[in-house]
Amino acid sequence: MPNARTKDYFHLHFLVFIAGFTAILGELISIGSTALVWYRMLIAGILMWMYIKLVKLKIQVSFKTKLKFFGAGIIIALHWITFFEAIKQSNISITLAMFSTGAFFASFIEPLFYKRRIIWYEILFGMIVIFGVFLITQSEIKYLNGIILGISSALFSTLFAVINGRFIEQYRATVISFYEFVSGVVFLSLFILVFQDGFSSEFFSLNTSDWLYLVILASICTAYAFIGSVKVMRHISAYTVILTYNLEPLYGIALAVLLFPETEIMSTQFYYGAFLVLVTVLADGILKNYKRFKIKPKVAS
Repeated sequence: MPNARTKDYFHLHFLVFIAGFTAILGELISIGSTALVWYRMLIAGILMWMYIKLVKLKIQVSFKTKLKFFGAGIIIALHWITFFEAIKQSNISITLAMFSTGAFFASFIEPLFYKRRIIWYEILFGMIVIFGVFLITQSEIKYLNGIILGISSALFSTLFAVINGRFIEQYRATVISFYEFVSGVVFLSLFILVFQDGFSSEFFSLNTSDWLYLVILASICTAYAFIGSVKVMRHISAYTVILTYNLEPLYGIALAVLLFPETEIMSTQFYYGAFLVLVTVLADGILKNYKRFKIKPKVAS
């Protein structure tokens, strides 16, 4: 039987596969990115509220803590909006390749949150990642908007993951997730009312396939995956979670090429750049894990 830590790693990789499938759903759902994320967070929030009532979970937290959760909820809403908009303005392959720059951002954001110094090879790897992104941009300049949105999505995602890594030290994953979804819905509702056309009848007129994909997105790819990813942080470091999620492009791009070959097969230079980014990110993680293993004190037998 695998031990608990091994199960956590298997669970994490399953969650990463689900994350890759999220991009496929983003391509299939026809509504705009803001509406898509609003529905996603609303349905997921309702499902989570039902779960909280079912297990009779206490979710009371201080007002100050709620404000922190609300801030994180806005960040994840911005991540999802930029992610799905990147897909709509380019394609899945471009978006996921840019999303893999998240570990590069983590190398600079984590030191700020955890008060550690930046390691020299993180700077080197960061420069290589930038070069990989440059190769992709040069070969797919027609998707420049999608590239910029994809990088923005990676930045928001990394910031969110590091912040949640601190939250999970004190609060349950379900409590964190519920308040973050509520804040996301409130934030997006205000945005839709002020900057878009508001909640017209057209906003709620979705076709059957959109409803089906939204339910899958909100239940399996959000409510379940969201709580699961926060829970694994109890046993796996935030950096390792972020690093493992960089396998998401591999799963997502492979699925996209199989399902949408007419739009997802890219130029050779794109794959050179994407490969360079992914290999650099994985090398960074291997080095970090190796250094941690080396300095781990030996236990007497």
